[in-house]
Amino acid sequence: MKVLLVPNYSRSDAIQAAATIEVWLAHEGAEVVWAHDKRREPNRVVDSEGVDLVVSLGGDGTLLRAAGIVGYREIPILGLSFGHLGFLTGAGSENVVESVSRALAGEMHQSRRATLDVCITFDCGGDLMRETHHFALNELALTRGALGDMIEFDVQVSGNRIDRLRGDGFVVSTATGSTGYALSSGGPIVTPEFNGMVCVPIAPHTILARAFLTSSSDVVELTLSDERPAESSVFVDGQLMRAPEGGRVVACSVSRGPGDVILLDSDADGFYEAVSRVFYGQMRKKQ
Repeated sequence: MKVLLVPNYSRSDAIQAAATIEVWLAHEGAEVVWAHDKRREPNRVVDSEGVDLVVSLGGDGTLLRAAGIVGYREIPILGLSFGHLGFLTGAGSENVVESVSRALAGEMHQSRRATLDVCITFDCGGDLMRETHHFALNELALTRGALGDMIEFDVQVSGNRIDRLRGDGFVVSTATGSTGYALSSGGPIVTPEFNGMVCVPIAPHTILARAFLTSSSDVVELTLSDERPAESSVFVDGQLMRAPEGGRVVACSVSRGPGDVILLDSDADGFYEAVSRVFYGQMRKKQ
């Protein structure tokens, strides 16, 4: 048995809990590896080869990092909440050893979450184009750049042209990401069982553009207009995708990823309990 620990290194309580889990796992004869502190070693890659369980100790951002490490390998992830929101995390910070023990024993509910395969095309000049592929659990966001000018782009779904839009950008998310950037841009909250994509314009320069859902087999394409050039940025799960030296983003293509992310929950109703707690005021009513 091999367990990967992914703590939020900015929280001492998360690090201490990870150390407690490591001691217990070692006593049980399991191999334990730690993800490194990304702030100190931003270019280091975490190897998840042979890992049976990933334990994330932090908030939703830490769990997104754990999902990025796992990618499409479908290794179960247990999220222990040490953050402010904890919408994605499936267990609290109390009795962490018990939670890990239940996860290893197969006693937790598994929630399969659709992922995205994001392809970004950069124009590097001199007719040289470069494509990069990225894993996402939450979303791709094409947005205006640092200069603040609105961007103009075409939206296509599986070869069908939707429209040419002007505005602050566009979000393509999974059901999991529907409660993130897509929600703040006016999109719906979507059950995790939905396997398609959620498409949401960001502050469009029209009252006609609306959010819409796609099927799981669709491909969403965003192509920046040459007629109205403007600086743009691309974010994948909140991380800025930097262009090659001298390059600029010209297009993004988003489809469903080849594997799911498996999140472990304390019970099967965890999603709707979290929706009620976080988005419908139950958290405030209990205070």
